[in-house]
Amino acid sequence: MPIKKYLLTGLLAWLPLTLTIWVLLWLVGLLDSIFGSFLTGLAALSPDSSGDVINQLRHIPGLGVVLVFSALLVTGALVSNVAGRWWVRQWGKLFTNIPVFKSIYNSVKKVSDTLFSSNGNAFRTALLVQYPRAGVWTIAFQTGAPGGEVASHLGADFVSVYVPTTPNPTSGFFLMLPRSEVIELSMSVDEALTYVISMGSVAPTANPPVSS
Repeated sequence: MPIKKYLLTGLLAWLPLTLTIWVLLWLVGLLDSIFGSFLTGLAALSPDSSGDVINQLRHIPGLGVVLVFSALLVTGALVSNVAGRWWVRQWGKLFTNIPVFKSIYNSVKKVSDTLFSSNGNAFRTALLVQYPRAGVWTIAFQTGAPGGEVASHLGADFVSVYVPTTPNPTSGFFLMLPRSEVIELSMSVDEALTYVISMGSVAPTANPPVSS
């Protein structure tokens, strides 16, 4: 029926924009809520005149997002110089001396340094691997190479890969495979993620195969 076809086509046209706006509004609301809780505590400790001004700030929509963005921008600018990096190291030494907290902090810091470092290779290459058995292929991302004791047992020419689940790529499996068993793809990481999230329904642009 044409009506059903038109409804489905209209839904597909509006769904990406609607979900994008919903996620952004949720993020704005979350940051405003966190910032509002901080202001509530600050107002309780401030004199009456200052408390009224602080309470008025709570009702400005999007202020939490602006402040978080500004704080990240200022922090990035400060830690880009020698003095700023020195303060970051001192801050790190303080956290690494706190029991329990140091385990979480060190783990998160190592992962973030690996993923977001401009010199690293994590999630910069899309791969084709056989998983969960031979003959079945899926998309994976190279996260580096085995190191330490693991590397001494496996030998050379192995790669570490992350196989994401679909449609939620934030969960997945960590594998170490011989380099000869993975196929490096020429598609970008964004294209590969889109391919995974869409469960294969949004195919990336065809590119010539990467020569080995």
